[in-house]
Amino acid sequence: MRIPAHSVCTAIRDDIVAGVHGRGSRLTEELLARRYGVSRVPVREALRTLEAEGFVVTRRHAGACVAEPTEQEAADLLETRTLLEPLGASRAAGRRTEAHLKVLRGLVRLGQERARQGTGEELRSLGGWFHDTLARAADSPSLTALLTQLRHKIAWMYVVEVPVGPVEYWAEHGAITDAVARGDGARARALMTLHIERSAAAHRLRFTSGDGRSERVRNAQHPVNTAGPRR
Repeated sequence: MRIPAHSVCTAIRDDIVAGVHGRGSRLTEELLARRYGVSRVPVREALRTLEAEGFVVTRRHAGACVAEPTEQEAADLLETRTLLEPLGASRAAGRRTEAHLKVLRGLVRLGQERARQGTGEELRSLGGWFHDTLARAADSPSLTALLTQLRHKIAWMYVVEVPVGPVEYWAEHGAITDAVARGDGARARALMTLHIERSAAAHRLRFTSGDGRSERVRNAQHPVNTAGPRR
């Protein structure tokens, strides 16, 4: 059975974000095909997609390599997020479904509960889920794709710490959800702008060491064509 290129792309991207493939390291089709248990064809297609996304660069005499973003490029990502996420919130206010609202409200309730308990790692996951759901509620495939790519690249370049005042942080999520539920696009946009600006302080660059490279955080292989979800 031929493994879809997008599945291979997701697997390689996840490992780049996690630091398994370090910045500047070579990505040969043969080794990647062996690692993920696929043929070279979907690997080749995946590398083209990842190059378009900015995770991979092609170098003379070296071939495909993991990109090495500068601090300025990383800063630009956060600035871009401050422009696009408020737009997404505004669009969501006019296009969300009841299903989207149910998920958003459930996440806010759970996030507020965990914030009071001080469960840091789970708060990060819940926050990502909240922003992902809000992006999908905008009902704009191109905007959702841009926001998803932004989140992947920010996760690659930054360590996101639990914000100071997590209860207030989740109260902001609740206020955004209320504005979206009322269909108030202007308020949803304004609240999201403030939320993104405040949360920027929780971001710490991963690659501030002397050689500019990130530390590898895991090294387990992840065959793409095995049953069950990847973790």
